[in-house]
Amino acid sequence: MKYRHVAAMAAGFALDAALGDPQGWPHPVRLVGKQIDFEEGLIRKYLLPEAEKAGSSWPLDRDQTEQLAGAALAADVALVAPVAALLLLKVLEKAHPVLALAGESVLCYQLLAARSLCDESMKVKAALESGDLQNARHAVSMIVGRDTDELDEEGVAKAAVETVAENASDGVIAPLVYMGLGGAPAAMAYKAVNTLDSMVGYKNDRYMNLGRIPAKLDDVVNIVPSRVAGVLMCAAAPLVGMDGKHAWSVFKRDRYKHSSPNSAHTEAACAGALGVQLGGPNKYFGKVVEKPTIGDDDRPVEASDIERANKLMYATALLGLALAAVVGIVGGSIGARKG
Repeated sequence: MKYRHVAAMAAGFALDAALGDPQGWPHPVRLVGKQIDFEEGLIRKYLLPEAEKAGSSWPLDRDQTEQLAGAALAADVALVAPVAALLLLKVLEKAHPVLALAGESVLCYQLLAARSLCDESMKVKAALESGDLQNARHAVSMIVGRDTDELDEEGVAKAAVETVAENASDGVIAPLVYMGLGGAPAAMAYKAVNTLDSMVGYKNDRYMNLGRIPAKLDDVVNIVPSRVAGVLMCAAAPLVGMDGKHAWSVFKRDRYKHSSPNSAHTEAACAGALGVQLGGPNKYFGKVVEKPTIGDDDRPVEASDIERANKLMYATALLGLALAAVVGIVGGSIGARKG
């Protein structure tokens, strides 16, 4: 089927919008997480102790050994997921092309997170509007990594808006970009790398070395999607009644105000579109981490901004779907000519 990737991507997008991520359903990303846990366990139980026992006969010190192990872990995780997806689709294709389309549609659906992102963040909005700050703090703690116990209402709302903006890139636009380029297998490779970074890409004693290469790899695979997402969000702003001109201005000015080269692009576009200021210092594991501000402090962030951010995210996602479909159609046409 010439344009199966495109059809599957569109079907997956529709399924995500309709169903979200029901709890208890099997999910390929959870399998990736189990693979990462298993392989990290092997590294810490066998590889690192054996390297230490080897002493001078092993040419690397412990830090270098951990970095090498992290590189091997990254390579393995990035390869296993897409190969497994490709083999599954090949088997289904041999059985019947319609089965392959159905299988790829389900994979595409499971790799998109627009609906779950919207649903979880809107729980925060509902709690804030009901005046239940404690419940709002709990709801936002489920979708952010910062400490939430001491956040006031604006802090909770800001955290929710920021996570919608940031995850619009790696949870929606980036998977769509890779689906357009190579269907569900390419998107599986991206999601595997992204999951690996979320599990081991920390700058702490445990993961400083083991997570170095996985974190760098995640930066590499997000270079293009994050920038595409930021531009699309600026373009989407006027479609939902927001300030596209200001979104573009803040995007250009503030998109590199983050320790990660990719994370602030959609945050900057969202801050400009909403006319609020995001970023600033936050507390993680009891320690305050200073971060630059993004956007202009024209008004406080409020609960209704969570809903507005979700509208902007969905408009951005639709533009991303259209762009990825064009990429997929052009790629399919080129492939058909070569064949």
